[in-house]
Amino acid sequence: MYATDRSSRRRFLHHASLGILALSMAAPLRRAWAIATPQNAITPQAALDRLMAGNARYAANKLDPRDFAAGRAARANAQFPIASILCCADSRVAPELIFDQAPGDLFVVRVAGNYLNNDALPSLEYGVGVLGTPLVMVLGHSGCGAVKAAIEEIRDPKPLPGHIWDITDAVRPGIEHVVKAGGEGMLERAIDANVAYNTARVASAQPIIAQAVKRKHVRVVGAEYELATGVVRLLEA
Repeated sequence: MYATDRSSRRRFLHHASLGILALSMAAPLRRAWAIATPQNAITPQAALDRLMAGNARYAANKLDPRDFAAGRAARANAQFPIASILCCADSRVAPELIFDQAPGDLFVVRVAGNYLNNDALPSLEYGVGVLGTPLVMVLGHSGCGAVKAAIEEIRDPKPLPGHIWDITDAVRPGIEHVVKAGGEGMLERAIDANVAYNTARVASAQPIIAQAVKRKHVRVVGAEYELATGVVRLLEA
C-alpha cells in the first residue's frame, strides 16, 4: 500500500509539474493529451458563455437531451472540464444540472458556505494547472444556511455542535462588515459578500491560479444561484 501511495504521489507531482509548465506556454501541453483539440481549449469568456447559456436552458426547463453512455469510454481515459466550480454542499445546488452540462464538463469542489480553505485550494489548483480549466467560478446560492448561521453567530455567539463552528468561522471574514452595517436584506447581501470575498481569494491564490489569471489564461468569477427560479446571477467584480 505504501509503495502504491508513493507511486500515486509521484504521478500527481509529475502531472502537476506539467500543468504549471503549461500555464507559461503559448500552446498548452494539454492539447497533446488528446487526438482532437480538447473542449476546454477555449477562452475564459467562451467557457462562461457556455455555462450561462446552459443555465438559461435549465431555468426555462429546456435541457439538452443527453445520451449519458456516449463518450463514457473516452472519459475513462481523460477529462477536459471547461470550468472549475467552488460551490456550496447544499443538496439543492447541483452544478451539472444548473448549467446543463454533461459528465466531464465541470470540475466541482463543494463545501458548505462555498469558502476557500486549504482543502479546496489544491483541488482548484489541480483543475487549473493540470486539467486546464479556463474558468473558475465561486457559486453561492440564495437562502444559504451556512451564511445564515454565520450571521447568527456574529450577532449572538453560542457554542455549536461538533465542527460546525469551523464553517461559521470561515464565513465570518467575508460577511462581518455586512452584519455590523445592519439594514434590510442582510442575508442576501451577506451571501453576495461571501461570494465576492472568496472570489478575490481564489483569484489571488499563489502560485498557480494567480499566475494563470495574470496571464489571462484563466478568469475567476463569482455568481449566485437563485433556488426558487433556477437562475444564476453573475456578480460584478
